[in-house]
Amino acid sequence: MQNQIVIVGGGAGGLELAAMLGRRLGPREGPRKVLLVDRAVFHLWKPSLHEVAAGSLDARQEGLSYLMLARRNHFRFLLGEVEALEPGARRLRLVETRDADGSLLIGARVVDFDRLVLATGAGSHLFGTPGAAEHAWLLENVADAEAFHRRLAALFLSSAYDGRRRLKVAIVGAGATGVELSTELIEGHAALSSALDPAERFDLEVTIAEAGPRILGGLPDAVADKAARALQARGVRLAVNAKVTRVRPDGLDTSLGDIPADLIVWAAGVKAGDENTTFGLATGRLNQFLVNDRLQTSAEGVYAMGDCAEAPGPDGRPVPARAQAASQQALYLAKALTRSGDPGPYRYRDRGSLISLGAGHGLGSLMGGLAGPNFLIEGLLARWAYISLHLAHHRIVVGSRRTVLLALSRLFQRRASGRLKLH
Repeated sequence: MQNQIVIVGGGAGGLELAAMLGRRLGPREGPRKVLLVDRAVFHLWKPSLHEVAAGSLDARQEGLSYLMLARRNHFRFLLGEVEALEPGARRLRLVETRDADGSLLIGARVVDFDRLVLATGAGSHLFGTPGAAEHAWLLENVADAEAFHRRLAALFLSSAYDGRRRLKVAIVGAGATGVELSTELIEGHAALSSALDPAERFDLEVTIAEAGPRILGGLPDAVADKAARALQARGVRLAVNAKVTRVRPDGLDTSLGDIPADLIVWAAGVKAGDENTTFGLATGRLNQFLVNDRLQTSAEGVYAMGDCAEAPGPDGRPVPARAQAASQQALYLAKALTRSGDPGPYRYRDRGSLISLGAGHGLGSLMGGLAGPNFLIEGLLARWAYISLHLAHHRIVVGSRRTVLLALSRLFQRRASGRLKLH
């Protein structure tokens, strides 16, 4: 079967694009013309991974089934992972899918397309740091976050009941993921401590190592300064200008000296997968597909969007790897792929940035609108604005009514079972 539009990658941008295309084409044409391919069976908004890692979010409860989403939004879903791309033949080759025990579930397949959108995302950039791949935890997908949480929960419990008085966690990278993870860890530890006997309580020491001169390098100075003060007030140690030169099983070697740690998380840098360079498309230094101002790659009929694409930005630099960029690109391609004629160039618009500092706390810089070209929000207002971004994504893929139900379900579940999960 010839698929008119195939989207590879069901992250924030890819899923939103599939949902918008399916609804635009309708229940009769959508399933025949739009196919989404992903290697997972359910979707989780990637900015939530730090919550899964810390144990404050249950991925199985929060995750959305691709098959359910496909039925509601009039597209088809195919479980699979791309092995090869033949741009000239307009053909994808998918590897076989196996169960956890190695048994074959789905054989290798070939998928033909008229137009292809690559939305495969990106992973961590280890910068060739010795020991990073062996000793640091990555948070690139749900499996990573759940594996990290299992180890964290084990260390929490052993610290409480086996006489350990201090647990040390080191986070490499002071971007949004590193900062937000640190606050979730602090709040999770506080929740656990409140339930323990005083004799069983232990200290949690969280250190963020950042190679740059300050945390949150992509955000305005005012936001970064406020975030730094908030983190330090919660006991997070900030080691800036600390380039990590080696990752050991028991800590970090940095340009500022040794940082001991029982648990290490790598949250620095973004780099697309090496497999991108084998697809016959032009790629940049971070393995991202090079696209023009219409998000077209070097091959006709093949587009790329989100973190896997290096798109030209308004200031001459590439569009940043952010969820808002992927969402904007999804909206642009939904129009470009369903309208005749030239839609005009894609232009990235920075709407600002929001950082969660735990329940009821947040910081943000919003671009344009209420108070001039750039204004700051903080506290509960910023936290609500942060949550609204997640709800806006859900509204696109499941609709307004179901988004409200999902939000209420998450709230009531937390009230009933508590914020921290140790299972």
